[in-house]
Amino acid sequence: MQFDLLLKGGRLIDPASGLDAQRDLAIANGRITAIDPDIPFERAARVIDATGSIVAPGLIDLHSHVYWGGTSLGVDADRLAAKSGTTTFIDAGSAGAGNLLGFRRHVIERSKLRILAYVNISFAGIFGFSQTVSVGECSDLRLCEPRETVAAVREHADVVVGVKVRSGRHAGGSSGIAPVDLALEAADQAGLPLMAHIDEPPPGRSEVLPRLRRGDILTHCFRPFPNAPVFASGAVRPDMRLARERGVIFDIGHGMGSFDFSVARAMLSEGLAPDVISSDVHLYCVDGPAFDILVCMSKLMALGMPLVEVLRAATQRPAEAIARPELGTLKVGAVGDIAVLRLRPGRFTFVDAVGASLTAEQRLVSDGIVVGGTWWPNEAANDFGDTDRYEAHAHQTHVDVVSRHFGRGSPTRGEGEMRCYP
Repeated sequence: MQFDLLLKGGRLIDPASGLDAQRDLAIANGRITAIDPDIPFERAARVIDATGSIVAPGLIDLHSHVYWGGTSLGVDADRLAAKSGTTTFIDAGSAGAGNLLGFRRHVIERSKLRILAYVNISFAGIFGFSQTVSVGECSDLRLCEPRETVAAVREHADVVVGVKVRSGRHAGGSSGIAPVDLALEAADQAGLPLMAHIDEPPPGRSEVLPRLRRGDILTHCFRPFPNAPVFASGAVRPDMRLARERGVIFDIGHGMGSFDFSVARAMLSEGLAPDVISSDVHLYCVDGPAFDILVCMSKLMALGMPLVEVLRAATQRPAEAIARPELGTLKVGAVGDIAVLRLRPGRFTFVDAVGASLTAEQRLVSDGIVVGGTWWPNEAANDFGDTDRYEAHAHQTHVDVVSRHFGRGSPTRGEGEMRCYP
C-alpha cells in the first residue's frame, strides 16, 4: 500500500494555502503525502469516508489548561481531543519554573496528543484556582522570578512556546503592573512572545497594552466590563486599535469569565475580528460556558465571522503565533494532524461568560481527528446537546467538580501507550 490512511470525498478547507474544494487527502508515515480530486481506494491501507464533512488542519487551541492532576484547573487533553477536533493543546501557564518538569513528565510526555506550553512567570504556576479558593499566583511578587523562568524556558525549549502572565485584581492582587514587567523581561531574555491575561483592574488595560510588543498575545481580548476593549457606547477604545496596528495578537481565551457577546459584536462591527480563537478550557468551564474550541468557534460564526476565517483563527493563526509552520496547514509534507468536522444544522443555544444567550442555526461538531496519521474517531459525534444542558454550578468544592468531570478516581491509560504524533 502506498498510503497508510486516505480521507476521501471531503471538503478540504486549508486557510493557510487558500484551498477550499472537494479533495481526497492521503497520509503516509505521519505526513500528508497527496491531495487530489480522486485518489483510488486501493492505494490506502485504511479509508475514511469524509463525504459531507469538512477536512481541515487539526485545530490548535492556543489557550488551554491541561496539567490535570498537577493543578486544580487542569483537564485531560486526551479526553477532549476527538470531541473538539483539537490535535494540539497549548497550555497557557498552568505550570511555572517550579513545576514545569512535572507537567512535562506526567502529562506532556504521556499524552497521545501534542501538548506545548507557555511558562508562567510565577514560579508555582496557577496553584489556587477553584470556585471556593482563589489565590492569584502573581499576588506575591517573590514568586515572580524572571531568571528562573528563563532557565526553565531554555531547559524545555522543545515544548515551550512563550511566557505567560496573569495580571489583574484576581490574579495579581495588589501587585499592579509589576508581574507584566517581570514577565516581559523574561520573554525578552528568552527571545519568545508573552501571553498577557487581563482580568479586573488593577492594572487597567491601558497600562498593559502599550507594553506588549509585535507578536505578543493579548488573551481575553473580548472580555466584559471592567477592562473591556470597548466603551459603553460600543466604540472600540483607541489603545486596542493601536495594539492591533502594532502587531499584538488578539486571542479570545473564552474561559469561565472572559467572553462577552456584546463586546464581540462591537469589535466585529468595527472590523476587529480576533486573530485567534481559543477556549481557555479548564475544569471550571469545560462543562460550560466555554466547553471546547469548537463551541467557541461556533459562537463566533453565530456572531457573523465566516467559516473560513473561523478556521483560520484556530489553525493558521495560532501556528504562526507559536512559530510552528509545520502545524495548522494541509500542505503536502505537513504533519498529518487533521480535524474532520461537520456543520450541524439545528437550533443551538450558546451562553457567554456573563450569562447572555445567543441562538444559532448551526454549529461545528467533530467526526474525529487524525493525529500523526492515526485516525481517532469521536465516539460522541451524535451527542451535541451539551450547550443546551449547561448549568452554572455554584458553591461546589473542588472535589465535587473533579468527580463530576473525571468520575471517582482519576483517568487511567493503558500500559505502554505512546504518543501518536511524530
